[in-house]
Amino acid sequence: MPKSPMPFFWYELMTTDLDAAEAFYTAVVGWKAQLFEAPGMPRYIVMNVGERGVGGLMAQPDEVRKMGMPPAWIGYIHTRDVDASTKSLKEAGGAVHREPDDIPGVGRFAVVADPQGAAFNFLQPDGPDQPPLPL
Repeated sequence: MPKSPMPFFWYELMTTDLDAAEAFYTAVVGWKAQLFEAPGMPRYIVMNVGERGVGGLMAQPDEVRKMGMPPAWIGYIHTRDVDASTKSLKEAGGAVHREPDDIPGVGRFAVVADPQGAAFNFLQPDGPDQPPLPL
């Protein structure tokens, strides 16, 4: 059991139509879209509330689409050690869909699921934690 609770702190939409998703969420929810560019990474759009990023939009990877997963939002749970959190998840009966790996300039992540199959990601971010959302 972690010494302190681990919150959801990022949400990501994997979609089959990135342009339509960007248009929809900026119009309906009022988020501000910002392109995130990193060498070697596919197009990624950060969605902001004020100056704070709250989530991202990305095209569904081919391997995810081939598995039959429909477009979906997935949450990221903050962890200070993604490898230890993934090990703990396995010991508790969870499944690992993608072992811990690095996203340059972002952090270390793993794609996992609880024992009932509900998927989520762990993320150990590089740099400071995000400030609270403005209300």
